[in-house]
Amino acid sequence: MMLKIESLQNESVKLACRLAASAKARQEENAFFLEGLRLCGDAVQSGVRVLQCFVTEAALERGEARLFALVSAAERTALVSPAVAQKLSQTRSPQGVFCVCEMPRQTADVDPNGVYIALDHVQDPANLGAVIRTAEALGLSGAVLCGCCDVYNPKAQRAAMGSLLRLPLTQTDDLTAFLPPLRTRGMRLLATTPDASAQPLPALSVRGGVIAVIGNEANGVSPAVLALCERVTIPMNGRAESLNASMAAAITMWELVRAR
Repeated sequence: MMLKIESLQNESVKLACRLAASAKARQEENAFFLEGLRLCGDAVQSGVRVLQCFVTEAALERGEARLFALVSAAERTALVSPAVAQKLSQTRSPQGVFCVCEMPRQTADVDPNGVYIALDHVQDPANLGAVIRTAEALGLSGAVLCGCCDVYNPKAQRAAMGSLLRLPLTQTDDLTAFLPPLRTRGMRLLATTPDASAQPLPALSVRGGVIAVIGNEANGVSPAVLALCERVTIPMNGRAESLNASMAAAITMWELVRAR
């Protein structure tokens, strides 16, 4: 019989809320929070361990197969009241499906023949999620993250729509140490810049492995990283001086794929 939770002070509910709100809590518990049937279902399909599932009676009554698969995969499932669901929800129109998952290992090796995007201290969770979603859609080999916001931030997970659980990710604390060995292994290193004197991306021809660096929303690619890479730019007309980080990344990744 499914456990019922009606109290907002339930310890499982309070833990889920902490995981949704705090990167520190996620690190301490080695767990993260997801909301919505699609994201929770993607976690199951990606082989992520579901520690706790919360579901409302209304969600169960919809009788969706993906929900029953989630409930079957979860180690614990609780039927929650509308008030508890509202407390758990991070969205305007909650579906009544939530889960707490164990963090999977995300230390992927970089294939020197692959195509990668690297993010240099990108801090907006929505930007990070959008970049990873686009990277998966365009068939990139993976992404390298340096000093970025927490990939398990609920906003990042929603923006990525499951891609953060599927695309191979490599974390590093120092791109200036991480990138040179890749060049030694034959990878081409690129860094984006709004400088009009840099090589225009549409003129780029790529053979073999390549990694392109996208910079921080406010400061762009750090000077030390820029010095290690070929500088490339997105030609722009009009008076705009730069693009949003996720948009710049999308155009860059499209050109990398097109140029091969």
